[in-house]
Amino acid sequence: MSSIEVKPNQPESPSYYQMLPPPREEIDLLSLLATLFAARKQIAAITLLFALAGVAASLLLPQKWVSQAVITAPESEQMIDLHRAMINMTVLGVESKVEAGTIYSLFLKKFDSQALREYFLAQSPYVQTLLDNKEVDKSELHSAIVGVAEKFKAQNNVDPKKGDNAPYASWTLSFSAPDAEDAQRVLENYIMFIAAEVNKDVVQELKNAVELKIAFEKDKLALDRTMLENQHNINIQRLGYSLQVANAAGIKKPVYSNGQAVKDDPDYSVALGADGLAEKLKIEQSIKNVAQLNAAMQNREHLLAQLERINIGEVDFTPYKYQMQPSLPVKKEGLAKSLVVMLATLIGALIAAGMVLARHAMTARMARDTSMEPGKIL
Repeated sequence: MSSIEVKPNQPESPSYYQMLPPPREEIDLLSLLATLFAARKQIAAITLLFALAGVAASLLLPQKWVSQAVITAPESEQMIDLHRAMINMTVLGVESKVEAGTIYSLFLKKFDSQALREYFLAQSPYVQTLLDNKEVDKSELHSAIVGVAEKFKAQNNVDPKKGDNAPYASWTLSFSAPDAEDAQRVLENYIMFIAAEVNKDVVQELKNAVELKIAFEKDKLALDRTMLENQHNINIQRLGYSLQVANAAGIKKPVYSNGQAVKDDPDYSVALGADGLAEKLKIEQSIKNVAQLNAAMQNREHLLAQLERINIGEVDFTPYKYQMQPSLPVKKEGLAKSLVVMLATLIGALIAAGMVLARHAMTARMARDTSMEPGKIL
């Protein structure tokens, strides 16, 4: 009996069937341009609206004028009066670390002080003019002062990438204000205010140095005088004891006057004899000022008298040298009005075109979905 082989039916490979390519969505530029052209009036209206908003914004934006000054370390011309005032101090040995470099650093430090900025602006009429009501409360005045103080800037002009190759170091001091003349005036007045503060501190430092020197010399002189007085009293006592020894030994005249050889007492000298010792004791007792026969003490007293005559007074010097004085700004800082209007117009045009294209895309999508509903397929 023959057997029949039954082969199972195998599904045919899907590669034998040709698949339809998926639909490709392409962007029709002509259609988009036609859509934009059809809505040109709407786009123009929105763009014009944004342009007008840009014009209004450019008019409402606060004006910003920046005045700048460039300074370097003071030179001999700026420091000559200070050096003249320090001549007597230097001759009399008063030590002071007042130099051009330290004074310049002190000026920059004080210029950058927030406390000094606020103190200066609190006394300046410029802050009051920025406020409508002159009788403002302290909180509003403080807020205005802090806001204006932040507009002072100090920038080092040395490029750190170039190292120390620059021929000299300079700093740019600046102040920004809504008015060009106000910016120049406030910067100039603030620089003068800081210079006066530096002047005051330097003069006070010199006075302190003189006072310390005078106090030192007084204490040292008093100590030396006490030591001399002690030595003077000891000499008087020794002469008295020597006189007693000479009288006891019967030595009236100096022992070296008659050719006698006498070994003198190391503690109480009798070589002068009783008569000589008595006269010397009388002279020593008559001395009331121990510095009378001491040249070093007299020199010290003269030095102290000269120190007490030093009068620093007011010293006029400038802790900087102008490379450029506070300038009167001729051009505003920040965005120009034309640039603001151009940016607003460009943004308006992009937003208007985007709105039109988005609406067109939504309309086309809704129409396609409606046409693919089951009851509407032909």
